[in-house]
Amino acid sequence: MSSEEAKRESRNYFRNWISIAGKIFSIICFVIIVCLFLLDFFLPQKNPYLGILAYMVVPGFLVVSLLLIPVGALIERARSRKSGYIPKFPIIDFNNPLHQKWAYTTWAVVTIFLLFSAIGIYKAYDFTESNTFCGRICHTVMEPEYTAYHQSSHARVNCTHCHVGSGAEWYVRSKLTGAYQVYSVLAKAYSRPIATPVHSLRPAQDTCEQCHWPQKFFGSIEQDHDYFLPDETNTEWKTRMLMSIGGGSASGGKKEGIHWHVSPESKIYYVATDKKRQVIPWIRKVGKDGKEEVFVEKGSGYTAGKPPQGEMRLMDCMDCHNRPSHSFRDPSKIVNEAMASGAIDKTLPSIKREAVKALTGKYTTHEDAAEKIPELLKAFYRKKYPEVWARQQDAIEKAAQAVIGIYKVNFFPTMNVSWKEYPNNIGHLIFPGCFRCHDGNHESPMGRKISNECTQCHTIISQGAPGALETQVDGLAFKHPDPAVGDAWKEMQCNECHTGDIE
Repeated sequence: MSSEEAKRESRNYFRNWISIAGKIFSIICFVIIVCLFLLDFFLPQKNPYLGILAYMVVPGFLVVSLLLIPVGALIERARSRKSGYIPKFPIIDFNNPLHQKWAYTTWAVVTIFLLFSAIGIYKAYDFTESNTFCGRICHTVMEPEYTAYHQSSHARVNCTHCHVGSGAEWYVRSKLTGAYQVYSVLAKAYSRPIATPVHSLRPAQDTCEQCHWPQKFFGSIEQDHDYFLPDETNTEWKTRMLMSIGGGSASGGKKEGIHWHVSPESKIYYVATDKKRQVIPWIRKVGKDGKEEVFVEKGSGYTAGKPPQGEMRLMDCMDCHNRPSHSFRDPSKIVNEAMASGAIDKTLPSIKREAVKALTGKYTTHEDAAEKIPELLKAFYRKKYPEVWARQQDAIEKAAQAVIGIYKVNFFPTMNVSWKEYPNNIGHLIFPGCFRCHDGNHESPMGRKISNECTQCHTIISQGAPGALETQVDGLAFKHPDPAVGDAWKEMQCNECHTGDIE
């Protein structure tokens, strides 16, 4: 080999600006990742943006920087080949001490890199599955759902347990869907509010029923409800009822209980004619023996053999429990609860009506609401009840702060979110709920109707004003708290009058 060939052969192709820049940036990125990792590990308060930088953004730059090193060497080698003969592949001789040193160094660097890559990939996966990633990265978009989630009974259940579940298939689906959601946020192409129901949601049998399986439910549970009428004295009314939640299996309590709808012994299919699944004119029941029975809403124009166009959906948990962790409660109900708990003084005249009016006012932000709600309540009492204002300013201020607290977790003006946009199918007071099917207007070809009898689902055992409760263990006929309504409620659905605001 001539001296010129030896010189070319021994040339270090990594001594070029591209490779050197790759080395410098790789070292910088590696140091940054180590520092961010330590910060994320030791900081008591988790920061979502720190996680993005540590496990997604900076590692991406590190990989690009590392790729620059061999790319620069290849470019430099290609230039050298033009000036003379160079073997297509480099000659490696492990008897050469220099080659041995580079081999050991390369193995060490690759091993360390792979080790840190494995840790980084796991941390990135763990981070993308975290509640922080789901709820706080897209702060404005997901703030309503994330806030409501922390107010729910599922606050200690990870988001992915319900939205993704176990298994690789749905994990991949969720990440593909997430990619579009990232685009939607960056391009501001998301709807305000976010549309529901989520039609791509995994079936409840694979998520909800990992903890709440139908056979688990039997018998009845007790529910207590406190109501305050929107009159001057905030007339109080209490109702205690037994909810028949059984029906998950024939051997587990009353077969006609609520959870009969998702019993393994029968299947319910339906077709809704609207996107929110609030209008259900066609229902098919399939018994354990395979016998079918179809119920069609009278006057809908459909028949047993001619269902509406659209998704033929198998009923599952989410058809009733459609807001299990992201419920935005109506003002009337949540003010009732605040008054019953003492957060709002129920002795303040007309406080039920005024608190609900304050909640349903027009505000641009939470800060705007926090400023205007106290002004509205204080102005009302100064004008209408000056003697109450003089004696109970502290109670009025406390009530105003309670109303502000209610507003902050149930109303989100920037996303146009309130209880109105998200029908809750549990019950039938504010939204059709149960009455979507149990309205007495769905009939089979044989003349059988889906019952709308109250006792199908619950039994009222106590009702009335405090101190004058009427009690009957075997059940009472429902009595409307407002005497002016009389028996008119029997001829209509509850949500025709009850809208969640001033009633």
